[in-house]
Amino acid sequence: MLRSGDTEKELWGGEKETTNNRMELLAAIEGLDALKRPSKVSLTTDSQYVRKGITEWIAAWKARGWKTASKQPVKNRDLWERLDALAQQHQVAWHWVKGHSGHTENERVDGLANRGIDELLGSGE
Repeated sequence: MLRSGDTEKELWGGEKETTNNRMELLAAIEGLDALKRPSKVSLTTDSQYVRKGITEWIAAWKARGWKTASKQPVKNRDLWERLDALAQQHQVAWHWVKGHSGHTENERVDGLANRGIDELLGSGE
């Protein structure tokens, strides 16, 4: 869900044969990619993987040639690179909220995620 002033845009979707972490990354990517010009963004996620990855871990991954501290390849590198490039086009403040805790916008985007799954599996309207 994107909001600018009084304007809102809802995005949803899904992929077969994926992981929750990939979908969390894609949600942030698609949200930032939907912006038409460089913007000041407050991005809220219930994924510590996304928030910590982009704010704490990514610099070290890049410095180590996309390897983790244990010298393993970084999972989802393709998406991390896309998110990094998009985040650099904007001023992004990354916020974390606990999932399923009654946070209004988080509950709303969880519903959009479920809509994406339903449509992907053919059980949507």
